[in-house]
Amino acid sequence: MIRTVSVTRYVTPLREGGSLPGIVEADDLGTYVCKFRGAGQGVRVLVAEVIVGELARRIGLHTPDLVALDLDPEIARYEADEEVQDLLKASPGLNLGVDFLPGSFGFDGDLPTGAGEAAKVLWLDAFCANVDRTWRNPNLLFWHGDLWVIDHGAALYFHHAWSNGVTDPARFAAQPWRPDGHVFLDQAAALPAADEEVRALLTEDVFADVVAQVPDAWLSESPEVGSPEHLRSSYVAFLTARLGTRQWLPRQVSA
Repeated sequence: MIRTVSVTRYVTPLREGGSLPGIVEADDLGTYVCKFRGAGQGVRVLVAEVIVGELARRIGLHTPDLVALDLDPEIARYEADEEVQDLLKASPGLNLGVDFLPGSFGFDGDLPTGAGEAAKVLWLDAFCANVDRTWRNPNLLFWHGDLWVIDHGAALYFHHAWSNGVTDPARFAAQPWRPDGHVFLDQAAALPAADEEVRALLTEDVFADVVAQVPDAWLSESPEVGSPEHLRSSYVAFLTARLGTRQWLPRQVSA
């Protein structure tokens, strides 16, 4: 499981995010962007953040370190903003912490790192069905000269249907991905090389190790769907099935 630290201070909200993430300090002296379990999207967004973020790391992309932030809702007593108070009170226990990258800046269209890295980002988003890396919201940062991928909560849409039971992984495996508006769509010609490189790095065992990073607490929210162990095996099955197909890749490399 990702490392657990405790929140010591809520610093400030990040109001550009729809779920009102906030900057917090923790007892490891780190500063994190906290994504709250009590936000409207629910804990499955946090699960997607961990799985896709860890997959990004495994295929060689830069992505901030993740931690589980243990939050005592008593910290809300010191906040004047009622909206923030409500969110803190609704988020006891483990929340997601994304390492804060001081001095980073948003992607502006310039790609000094070249097409290879961009194609890996495009591959990852297609594989995980991420619809949230458009020019309106690139979810990319530059930090110390490197490109960093962030904010993957909109990926892995299939798990939002698990309230009625885990469905067939084959359906997700064959589901095409629409790249319309993706910031790196113009790098699609580099996808064949990226596909060959990345697929050699991912196996069922890698998926199992990645899914194991998700805290049990986030997989216990819907007991009617199954135990944390059952859900972990389901995520692995869905990812493994998708890796074995080609339908989700943009047409240039689907044959």
